[in-house]
Amino acid sequence: MTDPSEPSGAKRRPQQERKQVLLRLDPAVYEAVARWAGDELRSANAQIEFLLRRALAEAGRLPGDAGPVPRRGRPPRPPQ
Repeated sequence: MTDPSEPSGAKRRPQQERKQVLLRLDPAVYEAVARWAGDELRSANAQIEFLLRRALAEAGRLPGDAGPVPRRGRPPRPPQ
């Protein structure tokens, strides 16, 4: 975890560390997102992150230091 005394963005977090947030959604909205996620072979959580990142990018508000979308699934095999 980053030191609170350091300025924001001074250190990048490790890729595995993710911010957890509680999100309250209308059940109908959640069901629509979950169906859309299923159509694109994503989890509902990954779909929400995808949509938020796309909206931030379109608004010109995606931070330059935002890491890439984490890869899902099994890690690649090491070269033999």
